[in-house]
Amino acid sequence: MNFRKGRGREAPEINLIPFIDVLLVILIFLMVTTTYSKFTELQITLPVADAEKAMDRPFDINVTIDAKGNYTVNKVPVSFHDVAGLAEALRAAAKEANDGQPAPEKSPAVIINADQFAMHQMVINVMEAARLAGYAKLTFAAQTGGAK
Repeated sequence: MNFRKGRGREAPEINLIPFIDVLLVILIFLMVTTTYSKFTELQITLPVADAEKAMDRPFDINVTIDAKGNYTVNKVPVSFHDVAGLAEALRAAAKEANDGQPAPEKSPAVIINADQFAMHQMVINVMEAARLAGYAKLTFAAQTGGAK
């Protein structure tokens, strides 16, 4: 006796749940066994300038930063509470270098001499102060020769 005359065969289905389980296990295995490289410190060599010094000195302001955070502008120690105070010191140094006359048409070049152990923020403070003072020319001093 065949009682299934009216019913058709069911179409075979692919069960995706075991497939997803296997893929998740493979994914977890790959995540656990992958090695990640982490660079904690960059080894860099700072540039060395071998060019000859210019004979004529343009109108410039020398800013020196030591490792302790002390600033000097044209070899005069400067203390300030914010970047605007350093900008005022730069303007005063430009006026003094020009014998008390107003600044010439050309803005002075600000030369930054930073110690290798000076914090990055100290150099950024000088750059921001030069911008506030209206001095667009900015230069960094480098060692001459191959000495470190």
